[in-house]
Amino acid sequence: MSDSSSASPQDYVQQKAAASGSSFYYAFLFLPPPRRAAITAFYAFCREVDDVVDEVSDPAVAATKLAWWQTEVARAYAGEPTHPVMRALMPCAADYGIEARHLLDIIAGCQMDLTQTRYLDFAALENYCHLVAGVVGEVSARIFGQTQEKTTEYAHKLGLAFQLTNIIRDVGEDARRGRIYLPLDELQRFDVKAHEILKGTYSDRFAALMQFQAERAQRFYDEALALLPAADRRSQKPGLMMASIYRTLLGEIERDGFHVLHQRIALTPLRKLWLAWKMQALGRF
Repeated sequence: MSDSSSASPQDYVQQKAAASGSSFYYAFLFLPPPRRAAITAFYAFCREVDDVVDEVSDPAVAATKLAWWQTEVARAYAGEPTHPVMRALMPCAADYGIEARHLLDIIAGCQMDLTQTRYLDFAALENYCHLVAGVVGEVSARIFGQTQEKTTEYAHKLGLAFQLTNIIRDVGEDARRGRIYLPLDELQRFDVKAHEILKGTYSDRFAALMQFQAERAQRFYDEALALLPAADRRSQKPGLMMASIYRTLLGEIERDGFHVLHQRIALTPLRKLWLAWKMQALGRF
């Protein structure tokens, strides 16, 4: 692909990634240009398919759009991408081991959001998190420059930790879309009714349930970081930057008393940039 023909797809994915304001974007800033181009294109793909679920109100239309993305992935890996995201991603795919199965798994996770609004237990939720976040972690680790096989386990578990943090942050927002990711058996254990979450009702029971969720997420961060081989710690700094940002966010939510039903607690862009820089420059949280 020549520079002139690739300029438009590259611009498209850059705008898509930057517009999200995501913590991921701040971590990408410190990567060398080829890796930054690959992760930006991959992240833009994730945003495209995720936005189908969040922004298309008709489930049938959303399902049709996700089916189109499945076809587009097959087309792209056959050498004929049509969407600017796939045109930006395909030149990087072979270099960083990005396979069609990775992208199809992510689409499958988004499809779950159209058909499933509750999760019976944590095992069921973990399967969903594997598709929408664990796979994203694995692909990201490859792009960042993974050299050790064990790094895949680290990246997968870290992706799950990020998703568990998102679920805690977005309880209210997701409820307004009719979705509750908190496992039903855990709601029962803490005597929190689904209608209380849907109505935005706070209680000591809800706070205890969320504390339980936060402690599990923190365990996932600890377990992930313990799995990262020393040989890959330098290459995986972007993931560690995101971990620093996400764990700080989790701490803010906890300090705020888990008031997540009526608001979306977030860190400022400046704070995200500071946390990312601190990890890059000093190698610490």
